[in-house]
Amino acid sequence: MNVSVLSSGSKGNTTYIESKNAKILIDAGNSSKYIIEKLQELNINPNEIDAILITHVHVDHIKGLQVLLKRINPCVYMTEKMYPYLDYVKNYCFIKESAFSIKDLTINVIKTSHDTEDSVGYIVNNDDKSIVYITDTGYINNKYFDILSNRNIYIMESNHDIEMLNNGRYPFELRQRILSDKGHLSNYDSAKYLSKFIGNKTKYILLAHLSEENNTKELALDTLNERLNKENIHIDHIIVTSQNKETDLISV
Repeated sequence: MNVSVLSSGSKGNTTYIESKNAKILIDAGNSSKYIIEKLQELNINPNEIDAILITHVHVDHIKGLQVLLKRINPCVYMTEKMYPYLDYVKNYCFIKESAFSIKDLTINVIKTSHDTEDSVGYIVNNDDKSIVYITDTGYINNKYFDILSNRNIYIMESNHDIEMLNNGRYPFELRQRILSDKGHLSNYDSAKYLSKFIGNKTKYILLAHLSEENNTKELALDTLNERLNKENIHIDHIIVTSQNKETDLISV
């Protein structure tokens, strides 16, 4: 199984995952042109995309979807509560909290907590390999801790540095929203959760959805490394994803 985060941040989020038999996107938050160009740069035919999994309906996760669907015809997976915002989608499947399959992929749904009608994260499984994708959540419910533990790759939100956010130019109400249980994971929260989840199978951590205003790559990395060192946890590869550049195609 391979993964590339094509873009991650406040302006757009799209991730590509492939197995031997399946090719999927998680979200389509960039322009259709950008998504297609990045897929082609990875030597992936956009017409071979089997499915697009939607995490929630904020514009930075669905911005390119409508135009993209004029070019390709994958099945769009969403919760029923998302559909009124995506009623232009003709080929769709409703998901619930139970697992579902796309060819040789089995996908677990993780309910997240965000200020939108409905929001989810995903665990994408292929044989004994798995990728966790969680962004845009104020916290992670501890009922998911067991299923989230000891996965191969974590794509995890590390949105803001709390001090930068509190001392920045955002209005008080917006700062409170970001810090709330329906907001975003801070660097501290992301590191805390990852230190609980990481196991001996974990090879990669990809820090995602960094705020351009309230975070830096260095702060996100330092916060995670400090926590991992404190817990005596070693990870071979830690990558900070980018808004404007895709990651390499990572194999697991």
